[in-house]
Amino acid sequence: MTDPYDRTDAAAQAKDEEGLTPMSEPSGAAAAERELLPTATGAETFSVVRGLLRRHRMLTAGAVSVLVVGTGIGLLTAPLLGHVVDLVVGRKGAAALTVPMVLLLTVAVARGVATAIGKSLVARLGETVLADLRERFIARALRLPLERVEKAGSGDLTSRVTGDVTLIAKAVRQALPEFTSAFLTIVLTLAGLAVLDWRFLAAVLVAVPVHVLTVRWYIPRAATVYAAHRVATGALQHQLLDSVGGVRTVRAFRLGGRHAEQLERRSGEAVDLAARGMRLVSGFFSRLNVAEFIGMASILVTGFLLVDAGAVSIGTATAAALYFHGLFNPINAALFLIDDAQSAGASLARLVGVSGLPSEREPERRTVPADGSVKVSGLGHAYVDGHPVLRGVDLEVRAGERVALVGASGAGKTTLAKLIAGVHEPSRGSISLGGVDARELGPSGVRRAVTLISQEVHVFAGPLAEDLRLARPEATDEELRAALDRVGALEWVDALPEGTATVVGEGGHRLTVTQAQHLALARLVLTDPPVAILDEATADAGSAGARVLETAALRALEGRTGLMVAHRLPQAATADRVVVLDRGRVVETGTHDGLVAAGGRYAELWSAWSASRREPAVPA
Repeated sequence: MTDPYDRTDAAAQAKDEEGLTPMSEPSGAAAAERELLPTATGAETFSVVRGLLRRHRMLTAGAVSVLVVGTGIGLLTAPLLGHVVDLVVGRKGAAALTVPMVLLLTVAVARGVATAIGKSLVARLGETVLADLRERFIARALRLPLERVEKAGSGDLTSRVTGDVTLIAKAVRQALPEFTSAFLTIVLTLAGLAVLDWRFLAAVLVAVPVHVLTVRWYIPRAATVYAAHRVATGALQHQLLDSVGGVRTVRAFRLGGRHAEQLERRSGEAVDLAARGMRLVSGFFSRLNVAEFIGMASILVTGFLLVDAGAVSIGTATAAALYFHGLFNPINAALFLIDDAQSAGASLARLVGVSGLPSEREPERRTVPADGSVKVSGLGHAYVDGHPVLRGVDLEVRAGERVALVGASGAGKTTLAKLIAGVHEPSRGSISLGGVDARELGPSGVRRAVTLISQEVHVFAGPLAEDLRLARPEATDEELRAALDRVGALEWVDALPEGTATVVGEGGHRLTVTQAQHLALARLVLTDPPVAILDEATADAGSAGARVLETAALRALEGRTGLMVAHRLPQAATADRVVVLDRGRVVETGTHDGLVAAGGRYAELWSAWSASRREPAVPA
């Protein structure tokens, strides 16, 4: 079945269908016209995360409780050390230190155990929430209309699926536990200072304005830089996919230099934004060092004055100084992790933006097509305003009929196929399937009625049997083998190391182009839709492989309506009827023999095809 995230974007498709020079995504103003997928606002992101946390209340409460207990136990260290100082100052003797030292050891062990368990629970909570969000994102992304993905550019979606998810996962595993522990340490330490003497708390708060100003200086700049960096990374990934995926076109039209310039420019933009981020981090920490100096000086002066006045003991002043010194790392960690939080937050907003998109609008009453007939009336479509690809197309296909769509490159064959399959919505006109308007069927109804197989077939990683069951999850082993046998693939599947249990796809057994298309046709048989569309499904298999797949395609189409976008004209010759398109219009329709005899556009194409296949004359 068709890959819903084909690398070809709408602009390139429009150029191809118009017969213009195929080029990569334009730079400059044209590139800015891409309609990126939405990014959620801060309020929307927080609302989604809050809802996900609510689903795991017990785990959330347990993680926070254990961390609070562990942090609270750890805060006993400073008063105990202060008590030791008072014992030493009072010359109480070595025996008096035994109990405090045992307590210090007990506190260290208890704190270590509780902190480890707490961080583990926080990480588990984060992973659970991330898994929920990832499932929501994937479920919504797989339902995105291809037209919407193409407008955004393939790199925008893939960067969210890969880079953004990876960044959030890293933050959940590393930054979230550390930040939670640091935050609790800060809050409870401030409470401990207040218990010692409220004036120590007041002395510490002298450094707070510096922290606040530092964060206010950093956050807006970092948010802008990281958000821009994610967009720049997506644009770079899109350009890479465009250049690598269309390498044959790039070479054919000698566009390598231009593509290299675009890659260099977009790479430079991403690197420049990353460098700006590093400069921000350096300025951030230099300001934090100033805050540490001010705070420690203030706590020492306050302690000296209070001890001199007899308000507190030296041990209490020592405990206060240790408390503040113990805040260095948590404060630095918490504020430094804002760096990760900003980056992860930008990525999270991008995931939530997609997962929060409204679902496809389905009709209130579900209608089922009566048969596999297809009727197209006054169909017109344009990928770019002012550049129509199809113009007033009328076409009727009877149930069970096999029709070949033929025409020169840019005639509009693929666009017509995608419109019938529901990949795009027509700009004008109507499409009926089995006597029911496609708009009444809704997106899911059209997908059930029509299956589109293109020349770009994806082999999913995993056992071959599971790859096939994507089409029909409940299919038995016998049904899988029957589908493979029907398309002539059973022989080579049985020859695999483990038959249908052989792992294929990335990291597994590598399938040839012909074998991959065989799998796609077997999926078609298992899906069993009333209408099947083959969009040049044999074009990349080579001459021998194409002949094998043409036979397999005819078997797969038995008992259903078939539309074939014919790259090889011999495939069109096997169809019940041939429809010839030229510049977005239907110019001829009839049987292969009848059109050849008529001497029109199809006859010209057949003559050119036949001439290209003749053996060159041997010179005398």
